[in-house]
Amino acid sequence: MLNFDRDRFVKIQSGAVAVAGEVRSLMRTLLADGVERLFFMGTGGVQLLTLPAIELAQRCSTFPVSGAYPAQVVIDPPAGLDSKAVVVIPSLSGTTKEGVELMAFLKKRGVRTISLTGHSDTPIAREADHNFTNFAEDDTSSESFYLQTLLIVLALLEERGEHDDFDGTVAELKLLPDLLADAKAAFEDRAAELAQTIKDDTYHIFTGAGSVWPEAHYYGMCILEEMQWIRTRPVHAADFFHGTLELVEPGVSVFVFKGEDALRHLADRVENFAKRYTDRVRTLDAASVKLPGISAKVRGMISPVLLATLLERLSAHLEVLRNHPLTTRRYYKRVEY
Repeated sequence: MLNFDRDRFVKIQSGAVAVAGEVRSLMRTLLADGVERLFFMGTGGVQLLTLPAIELAQRCSTFPVSGAYPAQVVIDPPAGLDSKAVVVIPSLSGTTKEGVELMAFLKKRGVRTISLTGHSDTPIAREADHNFTNFAEDDTSSESFYLQTLLIVLALLEERGEHDDFDGTVAELKLLPDLLADAKAAFEDRAAELAQTIKDDTYHIFTGAGSVWPEAHYYGMCILEEMQWIRTRPVHAADFFHGTLELVEPGVSVFVFKGEDALRHLADRVENFAKRYTDRVRTLDAASVKLPGISAKVRGMISPVLLATLLERLSAHLEVLRNHPLTTRRYYKRVEY
């Protein structure tokens, strides 16, 4: 496999799942202490990675769970951001400017904080009331954050009696790191072929619904736009027929992401339409990934994790074929803004 260290990958994703016990204990304590609201507040792409967990919570619980961008919160905070709230701040570097400013802002308001970082000796890790550090880098962080935020919400649901068998779910998730590595290997040839096919494309439409919509948005914005300087149009499958459909014509590239949840048919609808008008429809389906030992119930929670792990292989080939390392930036953390 191109530029892939299986042992490193498995160790990082195993570390993400390993926080389960501590997360559940913490959630029990927070609820006993009177926490009444949960917010996820990350900056940029990492906030997108929290959305599947937020959506799960909103679908399964009446407990208020929502998300917001730090740069917006410090200017115009949402209602309920007080001592009865807990805010989860994910930041791979632990130094994100907006996250650091948010942490100081929340402390002044007496809001409890949990940080998820890739490095412990960093401002966001040190200043949080509770920190979970799991070393990761750009090529492994998506799965790690998806899993950690999922576990936070599952712990909340379990403690409130809104989820059954937290321990059983975690037992299945512990199988996932090795299974994800196997999925990468199985996808390698297709990733190489797909990268060769799209390496010269200058524009893509990305779409999906349910838990995989954030991954469609994330891959378009944070990987192809930020890391490859390729223009994209991420659009939710429910909105596709209210504007974006008019951009579909022969030669236009459309990526359709499919998850294993109730909203899958929205992606099917887009796929069926797009195939009538362009021969460049690429479908990535979480259901195609073989996961022995993982139940249908758990599979329904991890579709974005599966697609993220496949797409990393596409990125690995793209950066080589386009002679454009994923670490190359013009502006991000290079100029003042």
